[in-house]
Amino acid sequence: MKQRRSKKVAVEPARHGLGVFAKRHFQARRYVGRVRGRIVSDPNYSSHYCMDLGGDLSLEPGAPFRYLNHSCSPNCLLVLVQVEYEDGSPAEAEIWLEAARDIHPREELTIDYGWPVESAMPCDCGSPNCRGWIVGEGSLEAVAQAP
Repeated sequence: MKQRRSKKVAVEPARHGLGVFAKRHFQARRYVGRVRGRIVSDPNYSSHYCMDLGGDLSLEPGAPFRYLNHSCSPNCLLVLVQVEYEDGSPAEAEIWLEAARDIHPREELTIDYGWPVESAMPCDCGSPNCRGWIVGEGSLEAVAQAP
């Protein structure tokens, strides 16, 4: 996948491998950047970086956003944006990274992976609100009860 240079973010060493860090201030509810990549239509597809889009679809994101790390208190979220051509007909939807709160330069950008129970793994994100598991909030009880 083509590597893109960004004036907004940088990929650098983080608490867990590589992470994405802000090069400038981002206001809450503003887009940080478009998440580009390859759409895969395969229910069994998996990789370290793929993002579930629902159904059989996954996004294999390109840099820099393939290096977004998980946090139980994320400062960003992924947003599906419906796009139209000039004639009003629908175009392929886009995925954007949006700041969930104000983000300062040098701060790591994070999202909540919200994985399903069957994919849950222990979490060590360092957030004061860490759930202890990388799993969707609604699935935390099911993970705790699993053998």
